[in-house]
Amino acid sequence: MKKTTILLALFTATYLLADVEKGKAVYKANCAICHTVNGGRALGPDFNIVSYTRTREEIAAYAKDPYSLYEKFGYNANAMPTLPLEEQAFKDVADYISSLQPFKKWMIKKK
Repeated sequence: MKKTTILLALFTATYLLADVEKGKAVYKANCAICHTVNGGRALGPDFNIVSYTRTREEIAAYAKDPYSLYEKFGYNANAMPTLPLEEQAFKDVADYISSLQPFKKWMIKKK
């Protein structure tokens, strides 16, 4: 039983890592021209900040349809193009962006 549990945990971790790695490839091919991941100057926001303030689902939704969501996300305008990606690629890049910040804004305890 222990071996099965360990194997299942390793398989799950490998599967999750694969999504992050695929997402990193999507980022490099489609997002890196306008977004940084470790600070710096770029047209779009740094993805560490995005990761800190947004859920994985919000990131995927915005990446998929930025024109209809930019006001909801607090932006005055939208310069992000609609990307011709498959549904899984949006999920993968959202996994990658979300992985950049292990601690999220909503984890802060309110006094």
